[in-house]
Amino acid sequence: MKFIILDRDGVINHESAEFVKTAEEWIPLPGSIEAIANLYHAKYKIIVATNQSGLGRGLFDIHALHAMHKKLQNLLKPLGAAIDAFFICPHAPDENCTCRKPLPGMFNEIKRRYNIESNGIIAVGDSLRDLQASAAAGFTPHLVLTGNGEKTLANGGLPEHTKISKDLFTLATELIGENS
Repeated sequence: MKFIILDRDGVINHESAEFVKTAEEWIPLPGSIEAIANLYHAKYKIIVATNQSGLGRGLFDIHALHAMHKKLQNLLKPLGAAIDAFFICPHAPDENCTCRKPLPGMFNEIKRRYNIESNGIIAVGDSLRDLQASAAAGFTPHLVLTGNGEKTLANGGLPEHTKISKDLFTLATELIGENS
C-alpha cells in the first residue's frame, strides 16, 4: 500500500492569515482536487494531517471543521476519489501538546494507527513546521510552493532530503509517473 500525507491549508486549499473558519471560506487551490483524485486512482492511501488551532482558539467549532472536510470529500466524490483519513491537532500553540506540528505526534499516530514504517512515505506541506514534523517522524518531507511554500523556501533551513514541487498537481503527476 502506498501512502501520502498532506497538510491542508496552503497545500489543498487557500491559506488565510485570518484562519479558514467555514466551508464557504474553504476554497481549493487550482489542481489540488484533481491531484488528490489522480493519487487516489493510482492506489495511494491519502491522509490529511493538519494543525487546526482555530478550534483551540475558539474561532470555529468541530461542526465547522467537519463541514470543511465534507466539502473536500464532496468535491472528490464525482471524480471517484476520497480522503482516507483526517488527523487534526485542535490545540492552540500555548497548550504544549505533542500533536501540533512541528512536533511529530500526528505523524507518529498515523504510523501507529496504520501499522506502517515511515521510510519512503511522502509528507507534503507548505510550511517549515510541516516539513520538520514529517522529517522527525521519519517521513520524506516534500515542500509545495503554494500557500506559504515560496516564503518557506526563501527562509531556508529545510530538513535534509526535502523535495520541492511547484504544487500538489505537479507532485502527483511526478509520483504517478515514477510509479507507473
